[in-house]
Amino acid sequence: CIPNLVIMAPSDESECRLLLQTAYEYPGPALVRYPRGCGPGALINGELHTVPIGKAEIRRYGKGVAFLVFGSLLTTALEVAKTFDATVINMRFVKPLDRSLLKDLATSYHLLVTLEENVIAGGAGSAVNEFLAASGLPMHILNLGLPDHFIEHASSKEQLAEAGLDASSIETTVRQALTKIMLTL
Repeated sequence: CIPNLVIMAPSDESECRLLLQTAYEYPGPALVRYPRGCGPGALINGELHTVPIGKAEIRRYGKGVAFLVFGSLLTTALEVAKTFDATVINMRFVKPLDRSLLKDLATSYHLLVTLEENVIAGGAGSAVNEFLAASGLPMHILNLGLPDHFIEHASSKEQLAEAGLDASSIETTVRQALTKIMLTL
């Protein structure tokens, strides 16, 4: 919780370059959060520019469910979103959040799913929850991320599966959340 700190979470290698440049040019403290291992193999554009601070990008339009992805799980979210015809947002910034987009999403979807390769407690999903609650926008939110315990050493793919962050686990968890929501409507 450092004032004016910008926290970025790139979705792939190409975006990592852009966000590193953005951090370099930012006139205050900034960091780029990227997990271990390889990226998904994104093509690297030779052009190097900055990204507008705090602006997310919509990567897929859908309805009912919106995935708010912070970081490297974007490819997985895009795969799962096809099953639900869901919207996928590449949030890019943990801090500051794209508040205007979050307000729009809260009035347009039944369920928001935050997805990050970071701990749930105190993570980006928690920041989304806090913002929506402070804005008086009650919303069904599902926060998916790492549990609050040590994960055994393994490949990234195995660790994500253990944490329930592989495509099939995410799909199952979202389906269960939707079932509960529909029972309350």
